[in-house]
Amino acid sequence: MTTALIVIDVQESFRQQPSWADISAPDITKRITRLVDAAREADHVVAWVLHTAPGSNGPFDPVNGLIELQPGLKRREGDITVLKTSHNAFTTTNLGQQLMSRKVDHLRIVGIRTEQCVETTARLASDMGYSVEVVIDATATHPLPLTECSGVLPADDLIARTAAALSGRFARITTIAEVVASWRP
Repeated sequence: MTTALIVIDVQESFRQQPSWADISAPDITKRITRLVDAAREADHVVAWVLHTAPGSNGPFDPVNGLIELQPGLKRREGDITVLKTSHNAFTTTNLGQQLMSRKVDHLRIVGIRTEQCVETTARLASDMGYSVEVVIDATATHPLPLTECSGVLPADDLIARTAAALSGRFARITTIAEVVASWRP
């Protein structure tokens, strides 16, 4: 089994928005760095996925210079990097082809917007035949407004809902400690 760590949307675009103050894991880069270091030590593939919205004139528009990894995260030669314009990491990128060329069949997915881009990528990856894990404590999200009823769904509830929806159906739910321990020789 060849494994890839897929890091989704841990980019400056999110950190520069006012909603960053409400992110569920402000230390997300430290959490991700721990996994990236362990993946590299185990000689696994690391893939960086960054969201773009060309022409939006917002934080995800490449012309604004925020489509870059958050400070503390470092790409290396040999890593995969793709820019996406959809919620999942596959539809608008060549990520699938790059993973296939490296014979990757197992994905560990982490990143920002647990219930959106992380979950959507996990579902699609499972449908594509990958063995999928979501490292749930290496994901982050914001509280989500419920516009129809004027409420707010807390970030922790969103993360728990995502874990429940994916677990046993589309992905195995794991933790940073479990993953790091499994990658030790």
